[in-house]
Amino acid sequence: MPWKETCAMNERLGFVLEVERGERTVSELCRVFAISGKTGYKWLKRYREHGEAGLEELSRAPHHHRNVMSEETATQIVRVRRVHPDWGPQKLLDWLSRRKPELALPAICTAAELLKREGLVKPRKRKRHATPYGAPFVQAVAPNDLWSADFKGQFRMGNGELCYPLTLSDGASRFFLCCQGLSAPSYVQTRAQCERVFREYGLPKAIRTDNGEPFGSCGLGGLSRLSLWWIKLGIIPERIHPGCPQQNGRHERLHGSLKRGCGIGVNLKGQQRAFDRFRQIYNVERSHQALGPRQTPAMHYQPSTRSYLARLPELTYPETYVVKRVHPSGNMKWLGREWYVAGLLRGESIGLKPIDDGIWFVFVGPVCVGKLNARARRIEHINTLIDVTPLH
Repeated sequence: MPWKETCAMNERLGFVLEVERGERTVSELCRVFAISGKTGYKWLKRYREHGEAGLEELSRAPHHHRNVMSEETATQIVRVRRVHPDWGPQKLLDWLSRRKPELALPAICTAAELLKREGLVKPRKRKRHATPYGAPFVQAVAPNDLWSADFKGQFRMGNGELCYPLTLSDGASRFFLCCQGLSAPSYVQTRAQCERVFREYGLPKAIRTDNGEPFGSCGLGGLSRLSLWWIKLGIIPERIHPGCPQQNGRHERLHGSLKRGCGIGVNLKGQQRAFDRFRQIYNVERSHQALGPRQTPAMHYQPSTRSYLARLPELTYPETYVVKRVHPSGNMKWLGREWYVAGLLRGESIGLKPIDDGIWFVFVGPVCVGKLNARARRIEHINTLIDVTPLH
């Protein structure tokens, strides 16, 4: 039974003093103080052993925890965190489970509390994010369904020169395909690195990028020399909507990890060594929660079965399309007049798909880049870059 609603310490002291006076039995006093006999004898024993100090409340915490984290385990978690300061508790435990299976690892929340106690976690405010805009993009279901490409923001190295990191990743497996420091985001350097990656890993079905050079342009369909080359290789170039980086969110998240996990080198050669080390850790050692418990990108990625072709094939179209060749001037002749298409497409064949009286969609391979409107006597831009209707 509980003590009466007075100071518990005074009640206990009054009880034991009445017992020590000897005028009434312990049982009688327990009834007077409204406590059980077991409680009365407990406090009486504590008083006789420790005096008034024995009547103080003692901690109810257990003296021993069966699943308590060992000092060695805590040291290892802190050590790995200091080496990889952007890894969370889940990734730290996954790494230790593979490298040190003899350790008894704690729960994720316990590891998180350890990082807080050691001052290795900085509190941050929750940010509000814009709602993503839905678009008919290719879904990354299997490896090489969709790659992402971008230039992480340029920065100055120790020697004062600028470095432009070109990055490519696989959407399904999160495999980091390429992180190459370039001296400029030019078409020539970007194509050379893409060709190297294509030779090593094969060709994807689609590549998603932003709208900047060398990936996009202000011309018809947003095509650039690089995206035209991809189309001729059988790769669909996807471009996110302006101001919507969340449409390439997985790749943007990769850039955040790259920025936190890779320092600035003295020169381009030293910077590339740092990029290569980070890519190895990201693919092989660092687990990725979106892939499953303790899974790394290298466990899920497989090279594409579509090999790179150094000799580009001709663009082909269904029999229902009208195929026209673009002149060196960038024009084509159709319906008894000249139509300007794009200087980029000079010498290329394009397909015209009839959709209405006097209106045709303009295709470059499987990509719809515009609409020829004979009534308005112009080729118009369209809102969507990809035509979802199969060619055959």
